[in-house]
Amino acid sequence: MTIVLGTPTVDGVGEAMASLREWQDDEAPMQLHSGDIGWNYRFGTAETAAVVRTWRRDGRILAVGMLDSPTLLRMTVAPDAFQDEDLARRLLADLSLPERGVLPDGTVSVEAPPGLLLHDLLSTEGWGVDEPWTPLFRDLTEPVEDPGVRIKPIGAEQAHDFADVLRSAFNTSRPTQAYWHAMSAGPFSADARCLGAYDDQGSVAAVVTVWSAGRGKPGLVEPMGVHEDHRGRGYGRAITVAGAAALREMGSSSVRVCTPSSNAGGVATYKAAGFEVCPEVRDRIRMT
Repeated sequence: MTIVLGTPTVDGVGEAMASLREWQDDEAPMQLHSGDIGWNYRFGTAETAAVVRTWRRDGRILAVGMLDSPTLLRMTVAPDAFQDEDLARRLLADLSLPERGVLPDGTVSVEAPPGLLLHDLLSTEGWGVDEPWTPLFRDLTEPVEDPGVRIKPIGAEQAHDFADVLRSAFNTSRPTQAYWHAMSAGPFSADARCLGAYDDQGSVAAVVTVWSAGRGKPGLVEPMGVHEDHRGRGYGRAITVAGAAALREMGSSSVRVCTPSSNAGGVATYKAAGFEVCPEVRDRIRMT
């Protein structure tokens, strides 16, 4: 049967997120998570729908992608379709031809989990590999330790503090308090927890948002940041531990995060929070 590429309507994004939730598994490689789309809702409902892509056969979603930027597609595939040749060839064509409306001409990147047949086809077509990323994983079977600092939920009244910490942590002017409000209005926002770590003076030192994919499924850290005024004091470890505890309370089986391997400080923080380092992964890149 024909595989159909589509961009969902605003109301249809939830179906793509539901597929992503279903596909999460502790034994699966790091892959696109419903929380990745949930975090993208900070840009708005219509804006998020516009960057989602689905591939269907006979009505069933076989693959989901999200344009993290106009030139970077993050994607994954249904577990039973990793080696589906028809799907792999359709993906290759859709990723290679700008007129298909996925990626433009020029230098572009694709993030896809290892094990896809698509990788073999991309290599045949001359796609290379980009800089390495480090996935990290923490099992949540056992209770999570106390983070050691005061942790409070981040709600509407703290949206400004949430944005302030992220602006400082990532050295950018983009996050605003509107980000929190837009994210919290998106589908599956009930599966997210936004937390803050506070210093002795009552200031927010670090924040984290974690996303559940349902009971017995891996959760996701997206994003975590420490204000520059509070770095080097253990707040990154503490807020990550608190996020892991929140996910365990929601029934998550584990928690995952992925960060550039060059971000040695980030890798060290997650390791200090009890995460195990997994084999590095690399995006696929087409240079022109």
